[in-house]
Amino acid sequence: MSTTRPPSSPVPAAPVTPADAGPVAAAADRPGTQVEREFTIRAMSSRELITRRFLRHRGALGGMIVFLTTIVLAFSSIGVAGIPGWWGLDYASPATVVEGGRMSLDVMPSFLDGDGLAIGRHPFGQDDIGRDYFALTMRGTQISLMICLLVGLLATLIGVLIGAAAGFYRGKTEAVLMRITDVLITIPLLVIAAVLGANAAGSGPVVLAAMIGLLYWTTLARLVRGEFLSLREKEFVEAARAMGASSGRIIVRHILPNALGTIIVSATLTVAAAIILETSLSFLGLGVQAPDTSLGLLISSYEGAFQTRPWLFYWPALFIVAIALSVNFIGDGLRDAFDPKQTRVRA
Repeated sequence: MSTTRPPSSPVPAAPVTPADAGPVAAAADRPGTQVEREFTIRAMSSRELITRRFLRHRGALGGMIVFLTTIVLAFSSIGVAGIPGWWGLDYASPATVVEGGRMSLDVMPSFLDGDGLAIGRHPFGQDDIGRDYFALTMRGTQISLMICLLVGLLATLIGVLIGAAAGFYRGKTEAVLMRITDVLITIPLLVIAAVLGANAAGSGPVVLAAMIGLLYWTTLARLVRGEFLSLREKEFVEAARAMGASSGRIIVRHILPNALGTIIVSATLTVAAAIILETSLSFLGLGVQAPDTSLGLLISSYEGAFQTRPWLFYWPALFIVAIALSVNFIGDGLRDAFDPKQTRVRA
């Protein structure tokens, strides 16, 4: 005999209070309280990652500030291309030498020397014929900056063209271009630049920059060739070639953007090396010629006054060091920023 059990009634669930649901639910039930229920994670683009790494590189950021400050100071103080600057004295006008041409700049506070801070009429002093040395230094900085930037631009353009052609097309093109590069590398650059500078003496800083740029592309060409040799075998290049893309389109749209990091870093270091080479040529009398001037020419002109009037030597040397170091720090930061293996940034 079987017995039928009555259906069991469901046990009512205990009411859940806000306290049992946790702090989030409790906060949601309180009036006037908003709780973030969705979390959005946005991936950073490659450009944002590079910018973030560069800005967190202290040396690179400091170098960028020094370099931009030098450019603004040099071109705004005495003007350029007929545009007057805020400095009232001309670098080409002789005047009466005041107090032996000593500096009127005083950076010592009054409790140390009693005079207090002062700029004076000739903060960097005067040269032998009374020209304001601050204006002369700013003019020399303008010319040196113009030369090194033109050299960097021209050398980068030539180096990228030759390196890209050699690395992508291979064969006879690579053999011819790389043998020319090897021959130029074996000859000391200063010797070639000195010979060309002696033949083009007095032609102006633009001609000097063009000659240096025509000689300074070899290292960049080898680096670009190595990058192109590696990138031309990647899958995305093979896919573009299979879709019928031309060689020019593959180089410009696919390979060149991926080699941009190496190109930018090398171009930056080329600028730093170019100002040292220009200084060396001008010091030897084979670079910028009077009546114009450059930082190297100022050092060469007043090297004999190092013992009696050392400020005539110190100020151009200080600007040379500042430009070279700042550009090198910028290049160091760019190298770390473009490094795909970089997993952290310098704090």
